[in-house]
Amino acid sequence: MTPENYGGKYSDHLLEQYKLYVELTDRVSQRREQSNRFYVTLVAAIAALLILAARLEVTEGVWPVIFLISGLFGIALSIVWFVNLNSYRQLNRAKFDIINKMEKQLPAAPYADEWELLRPKDGPANYFQLTRVERFVPVIFGLLFLGLAVYAGYLLFK
Repeated sequence: MTPENYGGKYSDHLLEQYKLYVELTDRVSQRREQSNRFYVTLVAAIAALLILAARLEVTEGVWPVIFLISGLFGIALSIVWFVNLNSYRQLNRAKFDIINKMEKQLPAAPYADEWELLRPKDGPANYFQLTRVERFVPVIFGLLFLGLAVYAGYLLFK
């Protein structure tokens, strides 16, 4: 809608919508952080259960089963975590595209300016987006859990 079609309070309403939308976008980022904490807690719980099982001196024949269950659960958890992060990444990308579009109608465009400053001009990028870096975490844990599951399979079927 154009300012002429909207009426006299177009700029005021646009600014209020912009402020609200930026706040809602920040809340999505906060939810992503909470989600990451949740997954880290679950990974730590698996590690704690393995340590507890070691202290309880579980019989030797049970270890491969414990390793296999822990490894398979950890792999599933890592996959879900990775998918969750991708979902948040796509949601944030869409939200920032909308913010950038709204900023074109405002006197200043801080988010667009920030991205312009972070983009490499000549040569390789020296800025890595947090959403790209944080996706390595579930992959690394997934590989560790895969190793645990493979080791368990080796112990069970040797």
